[in-house]
Formats: sequence, C-alpha cells, structure tokens
Amino acid sequence: MNIEIVGPEAEAHLSWSGLTGALEAGHRLPRAEIGDTLLCRDPDTLLSRAAWIDGMGIAVKSATVFPGNPAKGRPMINGAVSLYSDEAGGLEAIVDFHLVTRWKTAGDSLLAARRLARPDSRDFLIIGAGAVAGSMVEAYRSAFPGARFRIWNRTAAAAGRLAAATGAEAVTDLAAAAGASDVIATATMSSQPVLKGEWLRPGTHVDLIGAYRPDMREGDDTLLTRARLFVDSRETTVAHIGEIRDPLARGVISETDILADFYDIAAERFRRETAEEITVAKNGGGAHLDLMTGRYILSAWRGRSA
Repeated sequence: MNIEIVGPEAEAHLSWSGLTGALEAGHRLPRAEIGDTLLCRDPDTLLSRAAWIDGMGIAVKSATVFPGNPAKGRPMINGAVSLYSDEAGGLEAIVDFHLVTRWKTAGDSLLAARRLARPDSRDFLIIGAGAVAGSMVEAYRSAFPGARFRIWNRTAAAAGRLAAATGAEAVTDLAAAAGASDVIATATMSSQPVLKGEWLRPGTHVDLIGAYRPDMREGDDTLLTRARLFVDSRETTVAHIGEIRDPLARGVISETDILADFYDIAAERFRRETAEEITVAKNGGGAHLDLMTGRYILSAWRGRSA
C-alpha cells in the first residue's frame, strides 16, 4: 500500500480561497458523523477526533498534549491526521498535524466572514496575539483587499510583536478599536468575555474563535443578543463550548437564535441580510473540518506538478 506523507512543505501549494471553496463543497455532502475520545495520564493527554463523510472518506486527528515538554525543549503538542479511503477504508495519507490545524482554524472563520462580513469591510481588529491571530491576518487579507489591521492583546508587547510581523497597528484601547472596526476576530484563551457588545457599531461582523471548553467565553451576553448568531457546526458548539452553552443555560439566548451553521450554506441561510446588522459566527471546529481540510491539502499536494 502506498501511503503518502504530507508535511509542512505542502503549505506553498495552498490558498485560502481554495480552502474555503473546499470547506463549502464539503458541507454540501451528507452531514458528517463525528466522535471524540480522550485519554488522560495527568498532566498528559491524548485526544483523538474522528469524522466520516460519505463521498469524502474518514479522518482521524490525534493530538498528544504534554505540558512538561517545553521545559525540555520539546513541543507541547504533537500529532498527525490520518486520511482513509471512503471506498475501502485503506489508509491513504498522513498529513502534518500543525498544517491541518492552522489552515482549518483560520479557514473556518474566513468562510464565515466571506458570507457574513460586509464586502466593503476594511478595518479589522484581532484580539489576541498568538499563532491563530497571525493566521487570521493572512486569511482575511486574502479575501478583503486593502484591509487594515489592528492588534490588541492583554500583553501589549506581544501585540507589538505581531503587529510588526504583519504590518498591523498595535492598540491599547480595546473599546475604541472595537467601535471603529468592520470585522473583529477573537483568538484568546479567555474564560471571561473580553469583547463587549455595547462597543460595536452597526454592520460589524465578529468571528469568535478562541473559546473551546465549557468554561471559556470571549464575547459577552450583549454581543450575542445584539447580533444575528451563526455557528460553524451546531454539533460541536451548542452543548460543548461556553460561548454558546453558558448563555443558553441561563436563558439569555435560545437554540432558535442560532440561525444557521455551515450545512445551511446550500439553502442560503448562512448569510448577511442587511448592511446594518451585527453578525457573530462561533468557530467550534470539529473533526469533519479536519477531514475537509486534510483532503484539500492532499489534493493540492498531489496536483503540485500539474
């Protein structure tokens, strides 16, 4: 059996428009079956996420998280994405974990922004200064020519470093920056909201990216109640991530307030309706997105010499 190994060198053959097109096409196929398993040997963790999409195949994304590794000069997170044939179940490829994660996470929110942000959006605010924040600058630039970026981070020095690396402007007044922005992306690890809905002007689009646990939130209740609310996947967000789960449990919003997820793209329900409305998209991720992204990367790698 010929198993392809696809590493970081494949990145030179990828494009954000190509990825968002692949994600949109993937959501026009039958809804994915997904499942997670978690093994812990405190403080270390093995997380495996699997997805199966008829017509696309199977992916298993496994990640090991060893918090003690950085002190030994080793990466804290390691892993791989295994792609299996839909027809016969054979292993086709092993794709670099970090490559899939980087492109999946940013591509997810870029797809939302391409459908929900105003086409004339120019002023972008990134809240956070980590790897995801840097990827979002690159992804947004690909779809919004002439975009101007501001970076805010709790640690101003980190915001300054990312701003210098990306040609953005580091800012210290978050409320003012949010109020002057057309598109805002939150890419933090916060357990308490950092973005307040009262700051936003009409027509703003917000991509909530960072929260992934039940105890994490980045946007406050006012943001959710002022906005038309979308998620990438109901299955991976509603019951699992504090951004949605917490306000649902307290009756701030109801499940009917979630207007669409990516599987509603084909029916044209995942879209902006007016120039004045505020839109929010929650990026919850999921193994089905890893499968779609992994398949896109494999296809681009196979076609590199075409």
